[in-house]
Amino acid sequence: MKLLIVNSGSSSIKFQLLAMEKENVLASGLVERIGETLGYIKCTFFPDTEQERKVEQEEPVANHHAGMLRVIELLCDPKKGIIADTKEINGVGHRVVHGGEDFHQTTLINDAVVKAIEKNIPLAPLHNPPNLDGIRVARELFPDAPQVAVFDTAFHQSMPSCAFLYALPRELYEKHRVRRYGFHGTSHAYVAAECAKLLGKKLADCNLVTVHLGNGSSMTAIKQGKSVDTTLGMTPLEGLVMGTRCGDVDPALHLFLQQNLGFDLPAIDHMLNKESGLKGLCGMNDLRDIHQAVAAGDIWAEHALDVLCYRNRKYLASFLAVLGHTDAIVFTAGIGENDPVVRRESLQGLHNFGIVLDEELNQKRSRTARCISAATSKVKVFVIPTNEELAIARETARLVEG
Repeated sequence: MKLLIVNSGSSSIKFQLLAMEKENVLASGLVERIGETLGYIKCTFFPDTEQERKVEQEEPVANHHAGMLRVIELLCDPKKGIIADTKEINGVGHRVVHGGEDFHQTTLINDAVVKAIEKNIPLAPLHNPPNLDGIRVARELFPDAPQVAVFDTAFHQSMPSCAFLYALPRELYEKHRVRRYGFHGTSHAYVAAECAKLLGKKLADCNLVTVHLGNGSSMTAIKQGKSVDTTLGMTPLEGLVMGTRCGDVDPALHLFLQQNLGFDLPAIDHMLNKESGLKGLCGMNDLRDIHQAVAAGDIWAEHALDVLCYRNRKYLASFLAVLGHTDAIVFTAGIGENDPVVRRESLQGLHNFGIVLDEELNQKRSRTARCISAATSKVKVFVIPTNEELAIARETARLVEG
């Protein structure tokens, strides 16, 4: 079975073609700057018998339809030998950011599903429209292949009302569905399942805290294999400190900025999403640059790192309280997988919860899943690389085989 995985953004298409028998990646790439004067196309091929081969070029890409046609041309190039025809693709899996309360699991796409995704556009105005563009184009270009929607929010639909309700007038929830939804669900679900394998247990028997740290970050409390709380809220702004997003702030900040500094709502939204977080505190949102700046004595870089890790530690401790018994903590995503300082500082002072880090194991670099806790640690600590494309492919295969 060959599956095409599509992540369609406002001006981009990320894609991956997988052969599911052995879960091999046959090709992956992206189309960027769609609709601009000059687009950018990159595709890497992974043939069985030769070294990987890459195609990189700049050319105009008028819209998502043109971008997907270009992807098909690359995948069907006879010189690359990946596929001979689009009919070899047995299914297309789509990442969809927001399913609201309509979708609790991965879903085969039909007209009704498209309408439901459209209905949830107010909850994700920047993400759902381009996700829908990718779905419409793929349904047109692959009419015989089942199309599957995998929702970032679906994994968190198991949260109890005490975790997802905001203490606001209840009409806002009942009429407008204002509540916590959570995101990064595909990543949290994937690393949780991988952690269960490492523990030698069924996922349904595991209590975990999964810590997805990247330019966008979130943490999830998983009880008996199900999400029971998460840091991101109605939007991907709440919770942890992120690269350019503020995370938790006083909700009255908006009024203060409007009354005292003359900010309008679009300016406030831009500041909180694009100019805050690590970037707001020290002018940098790449942890590699921040660590160098800390070493050079930059006090604001040090503040930024301290605030990031303090917020991680505070949420982690609260989720340990939510779970009661915890089997493991899992770090994943770009920062979680590659930054030993952030991992160490995020766990600092949690030894009373039975968490003991092995600093030598924490410092080792590896692209594979690994345990970094000490043998005496009652709660195991893992680093598990996330693979959202593979998670989407597995979900797509499950429904296609169905």
